[in-house]
Amino acid sequence: MDHAQLLADEAKYCSFGDTVHYVNPPKIFSGCEGSYMHDDKGVRYLDLQMWYSAVNFGYKNKRLEEVMIKQLHELPQIASQYLHPTKIELAKWIAQDAEAKWGREGRVHFNVGGAQAIEDSLKVVRNASNGKSLMFAFEGGYHGRTLGASSITSSYRYRRRFGHFSDRAQFIPFPYPFRRPKGMTAEEYSESIVKDFARKFENEYHAIWDPKTNQCEYAAFYVEPIQGTGGYVIPPPNFFKGLKKVLDDHGVLLVVDEIQMGFWRTGKLWSIENFGVQPDVLVFAKALTNGLNALSGLWAREELINPKIFPPGSTHSTFASNPLGTALGLEVLKMTAEVDFGKQVNESGAYFLEGLKDLQKRHKEIGDVDGLGLALRAEICTDDGFTPNRALLDKMVDMGLEGTLEYQGEKRGLVLDVGGYYKNVITFAPSLMISRSEIDEAMVLLDQLLTRAKSA
Repeated sequence: MDHAQLLADEAKYCSFGDTVHYVNPPKIFSGCEGSYMHDDKGVRYLDLQMWYSAVNFGYKNKRLEEVMIKQLHELPQIASQYLHPTKIELAKWIAQDAEAKWGREGRVHFNVGGAQAIEDSLKVVRNASNGKSLMFAFEGGYHGRTLGASSITSSYRYRRRFGHFSDRAQFIPFPYPFRRPKGMTAEEYSESIVKDFARKFENEYHAIWDPKTNQCEYAAFYVEPIQGTGGYVIPPPNFFKGLKKVLDDHGVLLVVDEIQMGFWRTGKLWSIENFGVQPDVLVFAKALTNGLNALSGLWAREELINPKIFPPGSTHSTFASNPLGTALGLEVLKMTAEVDFGKQVNESGAYFLEGLKDLQKRHKEIGDVDGLGLALRAEICTDDGFTPNRALLDKMVDMGLEGTLEYQGEKRGLVLDVGGYYKNVITFAPSLMISRSEIDEAMVLLDQLLTRAKSA
């Protein structure tokens, strides 16, 4: 493999608009398996981000690959105006699971890619609210980079080149425990955010509520139960119950984005299950197919999506509900239902978090560690343990991808993801099948990486 020629061709012929290079020169990988990617020199890189949580069940998962190959031989493609069994079976599984958990009938709608499913959810919400186009969302929230999804994603840098967004969301603070105001507990900070939000509905002069008709100008609140790109920020357990009460009292829908945290990342099928509230709409993607197909979708309660209110043709994609994707999605649900998968994830997550806490004791630059299931975070700071230290984390990412770390006499690399409001948070999303020995390896490599980066 001529790396120099490949990189020269990429620089000349590929749009830079659809990718972000974290290191210079960009890394080229040649293979993968389980929790590892490897380069053409045979160096293995322990991946602690697994394609932004798209490959929850490990690279080259044999069971899922066999299902894909079987489907490839039986019915690999079919126009979406026709039916095939696994589309119906997958929709039924998700809908029945939701009804069992939340006591609400609903339906499932498919598309390709998380942002496209967010776009579909915006259509569902606008349609059900008689065309209301305004939404609430969180500071630090990320829902995609299509035009509609950008309007509810808090980062202005995803919108600034594409014109004025008249329907841009109103962004509400997210309870960020590590960076909460001094003198407050995390729970008190959470409650204060809910109280400030509720104040918007006290009277008509707070600009969003008409008390005479009991109508809100905003149709829905888009939430990630745990912020993904925002830095795997985990809110206090009481937060969403308080928020949901305000929404229900004023007829505002709750749309839950499970694109990054769904499919057992937090020890539950859906991360919102950890917080004791019911969504009105739930959007999913990524790990549904373990990254082998771009299938995505949404579940919405019956009142919002039944054929009378959301008729045929309301939204459509040529490749939506393709048979390769639905066969994989159905197998993911079957595979994780055969064992107590949540227990497995939570036990691995507790072991991983214990390792991070031990690292924190030895490196004062780790200002915060936290986790829910196998969604974990480590906030990299200066030696005061609080001030964000993006430069140090950038060095760690670069060094991890050099493939020059050492473990048990072998060269190793380490794949990390950067998140957070200040780009100083390692967001850990390892394979949900990660072994104890691989977690032990991760801690050795992180220790080595931190030591090297601090001395560089």
